[in-house]
This record gives sequence, C-alpha cells and structure tokens, in this order.
Amino acid sequence: MARSRSSSSSSSSSGWRYINPAYYLKRPKRLALLFFLFVLFTFFFWDRQTLVRDHQEEISKLNEEVIQLRNLLEDLKNGGGISGEKMKHSSDGVHAVKNMDSPDNILDAQRREKVKDAMLHAWSSYEKYAWGHDELQPQTKNGVDSFGGLGATLIDSLDTLYIMGLDEQFQRAREWVAKSLDFNKNYDASVFETTIRVVGGLLSTYDLSGDKLFLDKAQDIADRLLPAWNTETGIPYNIINLAHGNPHNPGWTGGDSILADSGTEQLEFIALSQRTGDRRYQEKVENVILELNKTFPDDGLLPIYINPHKGTSSYSTITFGAMGDSFYEYLLKVWIQGNRTAAVSHYRKMWETSMKGLLSLVRRTTPSSFAYLCEKMGGSLNDKMDELACFAPGMLALGSSGYSPDESQKFLSLAEELAWTCYNFYQSTPTKLAGENYFFNDGHDMTVGTSWNILRPETVESLFYLWRLTGNKTYQEWGWNIFQAFEKNSRIESGYVGLKDVNTGVKDNVMQSFFLAETLKYLYLLFSPPSVIPLDEWVFNTEAHPIKIVTRNDRAVSSGRSSGSQESDRQSQSRKEGRFRIHH
Repeated sequence: MARSRSSSSSSSSSGWRYINPAYYLKRPKRLALLFFLFVLFTFFFWDRQTLVRDHQEEISKLNEEVIQLRNLLEDLKNGGGISGEKMKHSSDGVHAVKNMDSPDNILDAQRREKVKDAMLHAWSSYEKYAWGHDELQPQTKNGVDSFGGLGATLIDSLDTLYIMGLDEQFQRAREWVAKSLDFNKNYDASVFETTIRVVGGLLSTYDLSGDKLFLDKAQDIADRLLPAWNTETGIPYNIINLAHGNPHNPGWTGGDSILADSGTEQLEFIALSQRTGDRRYQEKVENVILELNKTFPDDGLLPIYINPHKGTSSYSTITFGAMGDSFYEYLLKVWIQGNRTAAVSHYRKMWETSMKGLLSLVRRTTPSSFAYLCEKMGGSLNDKMDELACFAPGMLALGSSGYSPDESQKFLSLAEELAWTCYNFYQSTPTKLAGENYFFNDGHDMTVGTSWNILRPETVESLFYLWRLTGNKTYQEWGWNIFQAFEKNSRIESGYVGLKDVNTGVKDNVMQSFFLAETLKYLYLLFSPPSVIPLDEWVFNTEAHPIKIVTRNDRAVSSGRSSGSQESDRQSQSRKEGRFRIHH
C-alpha cells in the first residue's frame, strides 16, 4: 500500500511541472513552441469571431432590404403595382431602396400605373371591337375608317405601347403593320392628319425601336403625300388621293391652303430625310417656310388661309387655336429638332417674332384675372380661346430657355398664367372636363362656348412641359385631377368616349386616336422620371410622337450619304439606348 501511494504522488508531481513557468524558462525550445501554439489559437479564434460578426451584419442588411422591398411592393400593389415594368437597382443597395420607397416616388408610380391601366383598357377595347380600323365607336362596339382605313388608332398607339412597356400588345400591332398595313387606298387623305399621325407615329416607333419595318412604311406613305407640294410656290395642297395623287384643297376654304395644315409637316419630313438620306422630303417642307418668310409680318402672326399659287395670306382669322396652332409650334420645334444650330436659326427667329405677336393677343378677365389669348380678324380682337390653344403654355415654357434671363422669366410666367386658365377650363364645368372653346366677358371671367369634349390632350401636354421644366408638382396634381375626370365621365365598359356636353355629361360614340397617342402618353410621362424621353434628346411632334433630336449641319443629307450607312448607325444607337423603362 505504501508503494502504491508513493507512485501516485510521484506521477502527480510530474504532471504539475508542465504548468510551472520555471519549467519552461529552463527549456527555451519548449517555450517557443508554446508561444507559437498560443498565437495560432488566438488568430483562429479572432478570425472566427470576425466572420461571425460580419455575417451577422450582412444578414441584418439583407433583412433590412427585404423588409423595405416587401413594404414597397405591398404599397405599390395596393395602389396598382408596377407589374410589367423592369426596375433597375443601383450598386449602393439599401440607398437605392430607400430612394424607391420615398412617398413621392410611390405616389408617382401608383398614378403612372393607373394611367397605364387606362391605356390597356382603351387598347384592349380597340383590339376587341375595331382591330385594323381607324377608330373605335365604343358605345356601338364597332370600328370606323375615319382616315381611309389606315389603322390610325393602331399606328397612333405604337409608341405609347412601346414607352409603357406593353410588349405583347406592341408585337401584335407590329405584326398587323407588317402584314396588313396598305396605303394604296382610293381615298382623299388630309396631308396634315396623315403626316402627324401616320408618318409621325411610324418614325417615332422606328426611332424608339430601331425596327426598319416602321421606317420603310413611313417612307411609303410619305412618297404618296409628296405630290401635294407641287404648286407654284411650294405651299402644299391639303388633300391628296393616296392611290392616284390628284392633290387639291377642300372646297370650303375657297381654294386656299390652311396655315397649320401647310406648316406642320417639317418635323416628320426632315426626320425622314435624315434617316433615309433622301433629301426630297426635307426640301419640300423647308421650302414652305422659306416662302412664308419672304413676306413674314412684323408681328409674326399669319391668317389661317394662304393662297398656294401666290404665297399670300387671305383675309381670315389669326389664332393660336384651330387651323393656326401647330404652325407656330413647329417653328420652335424644328429649331429644337436641329439641336439649335445655325442651320435652323431662322426657325427660332421667326418663332420669336411670332411670340411678340402673341403678347399683343394676351388679355385678362375680370374679376379673377385669368390670362387668355384672343383671336384676331383684321384690326378687331375676339375674346375667344380654343382649348386647342392650350398647347401654348407648354410651347412658351419649352421656348423660354432660348431667351435672355429676363425675357425667359417673362415668357415662363406667362406660360404658367395661361396654364392656370386652361386648367380652369376643366374646373369650371360640372363634369370637370373642358369644353371645346371659351368666351370671356367683363365681370364673368369665362363661359363655355362649344360644349363638347373629345378627349383632347393640349392642357395635359402643357402641364407635362411645365412640370418637366420647373419641377413644380402642382402641375402633376392638376393633371391627376383631369385624369380622374376622364375616368369618371369618359370610361365605359368598351373603351373611352367624349362628351357631347360637358355641362350634362351626355356621352358621344368616338374614342379619338389622339386619346391614346397624346392624352394618355402625356399623362403617363407626367408621372414618370424626366429620364424617360428626356427633352434634350427628343422632340414631340404635334401628335405627341417623340422624334430623336439630330444636330443639323445638313451634311448627312447633302453629302449623299447612303441610307444603309445611316440605317447601321440608327440600329447601333437603338441597341445602345435600349427600351424606355421606369428606373426608380
């Protein structure tokens, strides 16, 4: 027993010596080994802790982003969602999500989606009841050919479908254009309406998509319109038969051409020359401006009737409304289309001269001091303003940037005053939709004249420009109110209709093609980021078809550059730019 106890004590003593510091001080190699093991263990433990902490932080960030995305998608889902649109996320992760989740962006997205839903309803109704026809009659659920059977609503809608990202609908429309669109019609077409709707719609869709089908079709119809310019002065006849030519003017003008109808083809035909390399189109339409500039009056205001044989104006109304409006619009927009170069400076000069004349037509009501634009006949003023003239606030805002700072502010302020008047055209009626024109009398502000509403776009067009150029969200609110009035009064089960009377709300039976081309497009863009169809890259024709700005030095046309070379450039540019989606 004694031996056994002695052995155990010896073994215990031998084990305790390894924790005695003196043992290692006498054995430096073992001390070094112990230190190395200590350092190795410490690094291992520290690295594990760091990985765990980083992992927890990453999970926390991801959870935060998931929660924010879930909340955003829930909000958008409750307000209409953003299905069908691609969202791009920036590289800074959660910061991009926070920006997307801002109240303003959510509200804009909800409203934009409501407008998109309206477009889908209008388009689906057209597709169901009037496919291939010019316009839908929603109440009787049938199509009519108001423009010779050119599929006006379909062509007018192409770029709207494209911009809104309605891919399936766009592809079905493209297939119809490829297989069924035929311009060889024994039909007397309006050169003006066919240019702004059909040539403009096809060119815009080409500029957006890069699909040469649309350029080829645009050139086909433009070639059929060209003989209209074969007059002594180059001022075009306003009617032409698409199959046989035979241009002429309508009988009710007394043989005269109409100012707006003769001076609102420049954007489209210049663009066509630029994209095809065929300068005939550009030459025809620019000769009109050169001819008018020969006798351009000091106030820049032209009567609505012009003799195509002499180039002189006939005694008739001067107006920024029907039959005069878009002539002044295109003086400014051709300057913008050419990127404001010397080659287009005469357009800007003529426009500024006309704006001096516009100032002479401005009056204000009592008691509310609404600014409005008179019409003029000879030396007499008529206190009447068309809703069509409500394009003018947008035009003035768009053109204000070319003036000196003081002049720019003067015209921008006038634009805002006129927009307020146009908005009140809507607000002053029981349906909150504007009549066709208004009269102004002392002490009574404004009174609706012709009381129909045919879904016109001019006021929301101006609201779009003013919002883009000033950033004032008031214009978005006004636009939203107008949209809601359309939804309340004009939407029916089979499309949208105008009103025979904005006071009673009695409905008509036409869904105008420009409702899809212009009204809904401008409303959609009113609630879209400025990066969607930016105004420094695109110019809208008078039917709201965006056309790409191309710097004008005229070398592309005059040098005889081949259309194939230009086509290659266009397709390359189109691929680079991609589709117009909403980037939050």
